[in-house]
Amino acid sequence: QRAKVLPPTVVVVSYGSTWLLVPKGKQQESGLLEDFVKRLADIDKKTGSPKRRLLLGESMGGLNVLVAGLTHPEKFAKIASLCPGVYATSPFASFSEMKRTLVRTGADPKIGFGIWWMAKIYVATEAEWKRVSPLHLIKRANAQHPAMYLSNGLYDSYGNFEGTQMLAELAEERGVSVEWHPLYGGH
Repeated sequence: QRAKVLPPTVVVVSYGSTWLLVPKGKQQESGLLEDFVKRLADIDKKTGSPKRRLLLGESMGGLNVLVAGLTHPEKFAKIASLCPGVYATSPFASFSEMKRTLVRTGADPKIGFGIWWMAKIYVATEAEWKRVSPLHLIKRANAQHPAMYLSNGLYDSYGNFEGTQMLAELAEERGVSVEWHPLYGGH
């Protein structure tokens, strides 16, 4: 108030209790990314066009904001992704590779296999997975992409720390402005 800066307009978007912003693919549940981007104009009509559009999400929401921001970098100024579901191992990897990933990351096996099962509700093939994996999307990034704030708990039972740290490193290599904040603790 003293600086005479207007507070931000906060818009919360939800498609239900479990959802992923993925492009239209073979799975019936896919296509929310296009719907979300299309709805930005409707949101702007109600709230006014923003000077800067920022994305913030935690956990599954953290993955969603990464997918949206990295797929449509021209629409967003910054991304804050807290404990995002970023995985180095594809849900189409072999069972033994998934098991090794769970051991390596310290993820709870029930959670880890549940996440991989859920991913297959939204993506049908390895190629579709690569269209939403932040570790693949970041390879197209450059210094003009949205600045990123990434954080994750070192003892995340979802096994997200490894992938989020890799994302931060790859973003930095690509010239993306990134703040990486590993945290002591869990998810």
